[in-house]
Amino acid sequence: MKETPRLCLTASLTVRNQDQRPTRASHELRTDDLPTCEESASPTLEEVNAWAQSFDKLMITPAGRNAFREFLRTEFSEENMLFWMACEELKKEANKNIIEEKARMIYDNYISILSPKEVSLDSRVREFINSNMAEPSQHVFDDAQLQIYTLMHRDSYPRFMNSALYKDLLQSLSEKTVEA
Repeated sequence: MKETPRLCLTASLTVRNQDQRPTRASHELRTDDLPTCEESASPTLEEVNAWAQSFDKLMITPAGRNAFREFLRTEFSEENMLFWMACEELKKEANKNIIEEKARMIYDNYISILSPKEVSLDSRVREFINSNMAEPSQHVFDDAQLQIYTLMHRDSYPRFMNSALYKDLLQSLSEKTVEA
């Protein structure tokens, strides 16, 4: 029996009430505060087939994002997905202090030229972000997020569809369906 590729599907997300959040100065934020692996059920054959239909169908499912992220890790470009996920989390935030904290963390981890996980952005977007970091909103990274989404869609997604990771997952689920 062929072993199914191990996807990051078992981690859990911790949701805390705003009052229960530990408080730290932004300089004390740690990289492990970033979104890591999303909790998701194993993908179904229908879901995995749908991922081949469009990049959007891949990105709307946690299992799809996790599988794609595993692939990006093999290409040394996982930071693109991590940045995109961090921006999605920032958009959900309403508390101004937490928005500033998360925005600074995203900036330090993905935008700063000093970051080892810096994402590739054009100078116009980078300048916009730099000029808005004094008072960031949930949408300060929207243009950057769109650039990275487009990059993943045009560049990495076609390779993912042809990758052993995707093909093995599809084959494994197809075999399970036949056995059932």
